[in-house]
Amino acid sequence: MSEEERSKKGRKKRDRIRAEWTPWLERFEQARERSKEMGGAEKVEQRMHARGKLDVRQRVDALCDPGSFSEIGSLVGNKSDLPADGFVCGVGTVDGRPVLVGAEDYTIMGGASGPGGHSKRFRVAELAVQEGLPIVWMLEGAGARMGKRSGTPVRRPNDLEPMADAKGEVPVVCLVLGASAGHGALAAPLSDFVVMTRQATLFTGGPPLVKAATGEDVTKEELGGPEVCVEIAGSVHNLVDDDPAAIALAREYLGYFPSSRHVPAPRFESADEGERRTEELLEIIPPNARQPYEARDVIHVLADEGRFLEIQPDYGRSMVVGLARLGGRSVGFVANNPAYRGGALEASGAIKATDFIETCGTFGRPVVFLLDNPGVMAGPRSEREGILKWGGRMYLAERRLNTPKISVLMRKGFGFGLVTMAHMPHDLQTLSLALPSANIAVMPAQSGGKTAKLDDETREKIEQAQIGGPYGLADRLGVDEVVDPRELRNALLAGLAMTEMRSRG
Repeated sequence: MSEEERSKKGRKKRDRIRAEWTPWLERFEQARERSKEMGGAEKVEQRMHARGKLDVRQRVDALCDPGSFSEIGSLVGNKSDLPADGFVCGVGTVDGRPVLVGAEDYTIMGGASGPGGHSKRFRVAELAVQEGLPIVWMLEGAGARMGKRSGTPVRRPNDLEPMADAKGEVPVVCLVLGASAGHGALAAPLSDFVVMTRQATLFTGGPPLVKAATGEDVTKEELGGPEVCVEIAGSVHNLVDDDPAAIALAREYLGYFPSSRHVPAPRFESADEGERRTEELLEIIPPNARQPYEARDVIHVLADEGRFLEIQPDYGRSMVVGLARLGGRSVGFVANNPAYRGGALEASGAIKATDFIETCGTFGRPVVFLLDNPGVMAGPRSEREGILKWGGRMYLAERRLNTPKISVLMRKGFGFGLVTMAHMPHDLQTLSLALPSANIAVMPAQSGGKTAKLDDETREKIEQAQIGGPYGLADRLGVDEVVDPRELRNALLAGLAMTEMRSRG
C-alpha cells in the first residue's frame, strides 16, 4: 500500500470516529445547555430580574473574574429535569486567586436543597478544606426539600460537616440575597463574614412553621429581616442595598485575607503605603477625654489611601472593627468609639470584637487596638446582656492572639475596659503607644472615688493626676513610647516592620 493510500485510509478512519462522536456530543451539548436554563426564562424574569435581582448565574459571574468560572456538577439534576438541581457551584478566580463558590437558584423549587444540591454543597466545602481555597456561599432558598429524604436518619455524610471543617481553615463568606431559611441558612453562622441585602431575610423557620409551632402570626421581616439580623441579633455583619453591592463587598473582604491559614496574605502596592504625617488627627481627637469623636475618622486617616472596610457597623456601636492596609499590609483595627456612649464596652461590642479578633488571629492578620474607653458599661441592662461574660471572652481572644498586635492609648483607659484592649504590660504586644493627653487608671476618679468613699479633696487630686498625661506611665515604661498624633501612622508602620520575620504576610 502506497503512502498516499495509507494516508487516505487513515483520514477515513478518523472521519468515521469523529462522526461516531456526533450523537454523543449533541446529547451532551443539549444536557449542558439545559443545565444553564435555571427555572426557565419566565421564572428568571419574574422572580429575579423584575425584582431588581441578579439570577444565580449572573451572581456567580459577577463574583468571579471574567471568564474564570469553571462549574462543578453542572449535570446534577439532569435525570429529574431540574437544571443543576437548583445549586450552581464551581471554582473561579477573584483578583486572580482561586475561590470556590456555591449559589442557590431560587427559580428551581424556591432554591430548596435536594439530594443533588446537598452533594454539591458537600463537595465544594470538601474541596475548600482539601485545596486550601476560600468559599463564597450565595443564599436564596427555602431550606431542605420535603419528601426527598427518608424520615429515619442514616449513617451518611452531611454537608454541614465539611462546612464546619472549613471554618478556621479558609476564609468563608456568605451572601444572603433573598429569603433564606432552614438548612441552607446554616451557612451563615458557619461563615466568617455574612452580608445581607435589604430585600433579604434569614431565619431557621419561616412564618408557616412558626404558626404551626407556636400559633404566632409573624412576617418574614419580623423573623429575620435586616433590623433583626444586623442590628439586634448580630447574625449578619453588613447590610447593603443590592446583589452587586453584596458581591463587591465579598470581593473586597477576600482581598484582605490569605487563601487559607497556611499561606501569606496578598500585598497590594499603592502610592500611599509609605510614611506620612497625620496632621488631621489634631482636628479629630480632642485632648479633653470627655469630648466625643468618631473612631472611624481616625482609622481613615491612618489607613493607606484612607480605605477602611468596617465590619458590623450597625451592631455593638461602642466598638469599631474592620480591615485596612498599613504599608500595603492588611491589618485589623479594633477601636473604642467615644462617639457612642463614651466608648464604654458593652456586651454587643465585646461579641463583635471577639469574633473579629479571632478571625484576624486565624488568618495571621496583625491587629491595631485604639483604646479610649471609661471601662465596661455598668447597670442592670448591661449585666442582663452578659457584659461580664462577653467582656471576659473578648479579653481571652485578645490575650490568645498569636499575631502582631499594637495597642495605642488614645486618651483614657479604665479598669477592665483597659484590659480588653491589649494595653496591660506583658500582654504580648509588639508595641504599646500613648498619645500625649492619655492616661489610665483602675476607674475614673469621680465615680470611683465616691465608691471608695474618698473625700472631695482626695478625689480632686486623683482626677488631676489622671488628666495629667502619660508621663508617669512613660517614666515606668508602662508604654513603649509616647507619640505625637501627627506621627501615629509612622509609629504603627515602624511597629509592623518589627514583625516581618515572624508574620505570615
